[in-house]
Amino acid sequence: MKFVLASYGSRGDVEPCVAVGRELLRRGHEVRLAVAPDMVGFVESAGLAAVGYGPDAREWQDVHHAFMAQLSRPWKIRDLRRLWRENRALMSRYLAEAKTTLIAEDADLLLTGPLGEDAAANVAEYHDIPLATLHFVPMRANGQVSPSVPAALQRSATKFGEWVQWRVLYKKAGDRQRRDLGLPQTTFPVPRRIVERGSLEIQAYDEVWFPGLEAEWAQSDGRRPFVGTLTMEMPTDADEEVASWIAAGTPPIYFGFGSIPVELVESAADVLAIITEACVQLGERALVCSGWSDFSELPHSDNVKVVPALNHAAIFPTCRAVVHHGGSGTTAAGLRAGVPTLILSTWAEQALWGAQVKRLRIGTARRFADMTRESLVADLRTILDPQYAVRAREIATRMAKSAESVTAAADLIENEAGLNHLR
Repeated sequence: MKFVLASYGSRGDVEPCVAVGRELLRRGHEVRLAVAPDMVGFVESAGLAAVGYGPDAREWQDVHHAFMAQLSRPWKIRDLRRLWRENRALMSRYLAEAKTTLIAEDADLLLTGPLGEDAAANVAEYHDIPLATLHFVPMRANGQVSPSVPAALQRSATKFGEWVQWRVLYKKAGDRQRRDLGLPQTTFPVPRRIVERGSLEIQAYDEVWFPGLEAEWAQSDGRRPFVGTLTMEMPTDADEEVASWIAAGTPPIYFGFGSIPVELVESAADVLAIITEACVQLGERALVCSGWSDFSELPHSDNVKVVPALNHAAIFPTCRAVVHHGGSGTTAAGLRAGVPTLILSTWAEQALWGAQVKRLRIGTARRFADMTRESLVADLRTILDPQYAVRAREIATRMAKSAESVTAAADLIENEAGLNHLR
């Protein structure tokens, strides 16, 4: 069978599709990925064919993050308008290129991540092929994400948010894409169309994070199955060096920032200084994964090691605790390793994982912008309390293993495409 996997965004958005794509390729299927241009090299390094569409993920992410930060300074109307126009221009380019890039007329199924649902849904409708989605957090209306909020209010708020996002961000550009495809304009948001079409919506996270969610969604007739977080656990060039450094001293605390450059919120020098000073005060070592941030020219002590990337699955179990931005993949890797977590979030989705970490009593969380040396020391003291490690190890036994998650997702996608042949 032939599968087209569309996953726009940074590595955290792309890796789950790559993990499933590699498994489908191993099973003998034809697989092609459509990703942001700056993610093509990553996909190809994993052994899959890829084509780029839209602007670079880094470009769009920086503009979007700057716009969200500017909302806290609404009196600077000119800057807000400029960033809004830039964001809309990038959106239009993304949808225009999706129309010509997601070539799926002979595909058996089109799979998309959450950032690609709008464009992929239109293309799948045009070619009349099944659409399947990967969700890294609960995206459909439910009453389980925030226990302190009445369930009915949670559901209503989600649906209202979908409508506002569609009207403000997607409708105009989406209707242009649909017009170019010869499709009629829509009168309601993409999520509702996906649900009404009965598309498979794979929940790529563990149900342990949101107690009661699986039971609430049981009425979806199996269309929202949980498979666990999808990762590849790929080795990196730094793994052996990092393992040697860890073995030479006490287990370190991991600090990572993923695809969110710290420079968007604070200077890299100040962030590294805060980490170093906090760990000195606590008598701990720090392992810093810079990701998209630039720590390359900054001095650091023997008790602080900085690397550009590492294999979370291999390194996290050897750490005392993990501190990071709260990406879904990194959060799951920390819990799979059974170590306490501190999430320093910059986006709403990351704050959601922070709330769940606190809810499960395996760590704590705060906004990255609110971090100081004093707050970091206090938060680290909290999560280094032995009760958090005990709780994290217990929860880890309830998490799906990475290989199991990938196999389950590939099985679901194969079955969905096979059913289409029988219709």
